[in-house]
Amino acid sequence: MGLGGCIILIAVGAILTFATDWDMQGVNLDLVGVIFMIVGLIGVATFSSIARRRRVVVPPATPVVDDPAARPHRDGYSNGYGA
Repeated sequence: MGLGGCIILIAVGAILTFATDWDMQGVNLDLVGVIFMIVGLIGVATFSSIARRRRVVVPPATPVVDDPAARPHRDGYSNGYGA
């Protein structure tokens, strides 16, 4: 389940808990909503910790040294304007 699924669980849980007044026999929708919100928050925390671990800082490669002597010499056109 990705971050979007976790956010949807939190939203559905909040709707069930705070925005509905339905009465179902044998089901407490307020409790189901709270459970959805808790599961969504646990998912967001897990997803963010996994995403933080995946960020790998790659050390810079060998520095590039601009050596003018290594560039090919073009007679009369070394800077592109014939100078």
